[in-house]
Amino acid sequence: MHTPTVAALLHCFLFAALVQSAPITSPAFSEAVKQTKTLVEKILDDIPIAHTATVNTQGFTLDASSHTTNLQLMVTSLGIPATPVLKPPSQHFTPDMCVARMLAGTQLYQNLLEVLSSNLSGLETLQADLRDLLTHIAKMKKVAQLGGDASDQNHSLDLASHLQEAYKVQVMVHMTLVQLRSFCHDLIRSLRALATYRPDTAGAQ
Repeated sequence: MHTPTVAALLHCFLFAALVQSAPITSPAFSEAVKQTKTLVEKILDDIPIAHTATVNTQGFTLDASSHTTNLQLMVTSLGIPATPVLKPPSQHFTPDMCVARMLAGTQLYQNLLEVLSSNLSGLETLQADLRDLLTHIAKMKKVAQLGGDASDQNHSLDLASHLQEAYKVQVMVHMTLVQLRSFCHDLIRSLRALATYRPDTAGAQ
């Protein structure tokens, strides 16, 4: 193969690689990540306020030491869905998968709060925050030209039958807010990882 041909092919490959990686490293993506992270931090600030407004059962606090085994068992018995797992982006957990799970988790908690708000007041601010967060993550996904769709969580939310007992409602809102807080911490870690992610270093992660 002639040298000019080899050089031309290398140029094409390099250009394709740059085009593929550009959205992740672009200033627009960095700004979208920053805005999303700021909103997640706001949600973390709003969770204790919502908890105070909705949870009045003694011993139910956001302190990790209050999360007993019995409460965890009740989470299972009440059918509160597990949060989608977030990991640092890598060759095996791509940015597409990461953002798709961000969307799925945010949609899950928006749906959970919608169910709970039929029995409680004080969740309105968090609901608005989560609606905004869905918009911000979708914008981030669009700017980065990422694929992957959030799975529909509605089929997992057969919770209405458990909302007849006040204590179960308290358990549900308490554990939902506890899990939402944990999800937000995972979101922040994932957003930081996305902001520094480079496709050429994926294999090393």
